Amino acid sequence: MKPRLQTAIGQHLVMTPQLRQAIHLLQLSTAELEAELAEAVESNPLLDWTEEHALAPDTGEVPSPTEAGPAEQTPARDDDDWGLPEGETWYERVGPSDRDEETPEAEQVAGDESLRDHLLWQLHLSHLSPRDRGIGVALIDAIDDDGYLREDLDAFVASLRPEIEASCAEVATVLHQVQRFDPVGVGARNLGECLRLQLDTLPDTTPGKPLAGQLANGPLERLPRIGIEGLATELKLPAVEVDVAVQLLRSLDPRPGAQIGGIGSDTYVSPDVVIWRQHGVWRTALASGTRPGLAIHRGYESMIRHASTADASYLRGRLQEARWLLKSLEARGDTLLKVTRCLIRQQAAFLEFGDSALRPLTLREVAQDVGLHESTVSRAIARKYARTPRGTIPLRAFFASGIETGAGGEASSTAIQAMIRQLIEAENPRKPMSDARLAESLKAGGMPVARRTIAKYREAMNIPSSQDRVRIC
Repeated sequence: MKPRLQTAIGQHLVMTPQLRQAIHLLQLSTAELEAELAEAVESNPLLDWTEEHALAPDTGEVPSPTEAGPAEQTPARDDDDWGLPEGETWYERVGPSDRDEETPEAEQVAGDESLRDHLLWQLHLSHLSPRDRGIGVALIDAIDDDGYLREDLDAFVASLRPEIEASCAEVATVLHQVQRFDPVGVGARNLGECLRLQLDTLPDTTPGKPLAGQLANGPLERLPRIGIEGLATELKLPAVEVDVAVQLLRSLDPRPGAQIGGIGSDTYVSPDVVIWRQHGVWRTALASGTRPGLAIHRGYESMIRHASTADASYLRGRLQEARWLLKSLEARGDTLLKVTRCLIRQQAAFLEFGDSALRPLTLREVAQDVGLHESTVSRAIARKYARTPRGTIPLRAFFASGIETGAGGEASSTAIQAMIRQLIEAENPRKPMSDARLAESLKAGGMPVARRTIAKYREAMNIPSSQDRVRIC
């Protein structure tokens, strides 16, 4: 056969660079978007931050107009394009009567002092040698958010090498110093040690203190099974004395580290959208992090007409890239708002009443409602968070699979989990409800859920079985 040329007509999808960029930006989280834009501004001279959004390096302060440079800049979008009047933030538009007083400010949450910072501050005030201070810093780094040192001392000593050669006795000495820090009980290696550290700070005249220390060494773990009477029989002590010691232990904090910091800055997620209620209507707007102040640098743009051929070609290419990026950011914000508005229309009851009111909702339903492809909706909600009066929640929390009810409707799996949790919280601790009884209770309420489904949901919520939930005391 002889080679020959042949033409044919057909249709196929071609992803342009602009489309690839738009898809890429859509699926980024707020933190990833900020890093992506910072890299773009660094590499493209035609892009620059607007003066009101430019941050001074290392300080986080807004530079003065003289520091920002004399170059003329054009913002990517003005405030009217985002549905808010110029110079007005979403929180200012809500007004004082509609603000949620129970939800902390984002700046407050992000600015809370962490447990590590609190302990390091006390360590630097202690009279320790530089060597012991180095061991103390390593110990504090190993303490988890609950205030416990879960790592074995032998393994910890091995992890210090070769920077610090120390024995277990030296590490234990520094650990005892850390255990004297606030909050009381921090640095404990188990619950019993945590409770004993707190008991040591109480006066010796505290009723039940000696016996409470004895219980913290081991017998306390058997209390849920055998109860106070069984514990008293085992210890050959009056039940009244055991009850006083148990009540004293219950007054202590089993998670002392949780007192400091709450949601630390390293675990805080920046919301992509904010949802609030105004005059009985749920509204949404993009968070400030998703509205970066990017602009075309007009100084470099004006140089294109006077530059040489090679330089002008380079600048035109960078100018086109900058315009594509700004357009992709605009499309990202529009898509995110469009999807969020659909979610608050579909799940207004969830925002009002919580998980128990969450209705079944799928990606396909939202995609059909907003006129987008399912994959686009999936990218739009991936790793995105919304700040609501119920706290900062992932956008995926608005979606749930459905189970048919006895009344012919559907209930979401999240709503059923909330009902299971309510039933377990209201049960008799001496006779907890089995999965079969939970299924019967839900069926009586019009929710025919199989026992195996109950067990799956219970395990997903980290709720132990009925045998492990037995409490005699």
